[in-house]
Amino acid sequence: MHTTEEHTLEEQMIRFRRDLHMYPETGFLEMRTASIVAHELTKLGYSLQLGIDVMDPNACMGKPSNEETEAHYAWAIENGAHPDFVEHFKDGYTGIVATLDTGKKGPTLAYRFDMDALDIHECAEDAHVPVQKGFRSTLDNKMHACGHDAHTSIGLTVAKVLMEQKDELCGTIKLIFQPAEEGTRGAKSMTEKGVVDDVDIFIASHIGTGVPFGHFVAANNGFLATTKLNVTYKGTAAHAGSSPEEGKNALLAAANAAINLYAIPRHSDGATRMNVGELHAGAGRNIIADTATMTIETRGETSEINTFVRSQAEAVIQGAATMYNVDYEIETVGDALSSQCSPALAEKMYHIASDTGEMEHCEKEDNASAGSEDATYFMERVKERGGQATYVIFGTELAAGHHNEKFDIDERSLLPAVNVLVESAITLSNQ
Repeated sequence: MHTTEEHTLEEQMIRFRRDLHMYPETGFLEMRTASIVAHELTKLGYSLQLGIDVMDPNACMGKPSNEETEAHYAWAIENGAHPDFVEHFKDGYTGIVATLDTGKKGPTLAYRFDMDALDIHECAEDAHVPVQKGFRSTLDNKMHACGHDAHTSIGLTVAKVLMEQKDELCGTIKLIFQPAEEGTRGAKSMTEKGVVDDVDIFIASHIGTGVPFGHFVAANNGFLATTKLNVTYKGTAAHAGSSPEEGKNALLAAANAAINLYAIPRHSDGATRMNVGELHAGAGRNIIADTATMTIETRGETSEINTFVRSQAEAVIQGAATMYNVDYEIETVGDALSSQCSPALAEKMYHIASDTGEMEHCEKEDNASAGSEDATYFMERVKERGGQATYVIFGTELAAGHHNEKFDIDERSLLPAVNVLVESAITLSNQ
């Protein structure tokens, strides 16, 4: 049975989650969210590093324009951002690292929690629980449709419990609140800034992902390496009737590239993926199109396979430009590595979760092919420097799949996740 104290903790966590759900912020715009997180962590007594101090601007991919960033800063101030902290995030560098130094000898542990939402219009049907309970997104075409509101709430609650149980900890605990996981854009900048260079044990976590309620996975190994590319073709406009020969058709270049990107050969060492998500071109029926843009992504079972797919894609894009005598640009707006979880750490997390009694069923690993996740940047950096890393999953029942307008979680999944992560910090910091 839950104690009254646990009920209070759970209720506070749900309030946090629902507040964040109502005010979703997409990648590098998590100003309201980050300011509230920073305020709560400061009240708890954590040492904070904020914004540009934990993010390398040169490694930020797919960052919104200055105009969009400035407009969102004004929105954040009007919609409840904490005034003592929001200015730290006004330029769109919205990462936070909170540190708890126990003063006792021990390892450095890091936990990653992502904060960003998606460009999805949330369901407004009466059957949708956020509608029923009054916490549906207040923004059109913005929604927490992947559970990062839950992750942030879990992170804040873990922070609270760890500080209360500080005497049971050794070493140093770092809580990383990461922007822009969607599109795999934010972790690289924090990794390049060195935020995990001193970390011995790294744990990332996610709620849902098709894992049933009450189930726990200690090592999710199925993430594919990926690269997100924006492609622009630039040609020459001309009248399609009177002087078509004077035009250089960017639309045809893009169309040719789109078709041939799907002809990239498979790879014998593992799975590959290719997708053209958007293609926009032209300005009128009787005009030779002088511009065309595409958004595409490559994926591979390993980073090496993804590098192969990306190089092939770039050759296709260049070839189409040559064929139609147009110029082209390729911008990398997202990137993630493949990463295998550390078996020894996964084994420990499996036993920790099992011993807490919080989970109905625990699995040591899941190797099924999944999407992509840029926490792999943190994981690979930690492992390269001799540490251990894993990515755990807390199961929950979902109203709809991730990235769906009807997405919602079972909030009963929150407190068990906190308890497992807290227990992991106590156990691992004392080993």
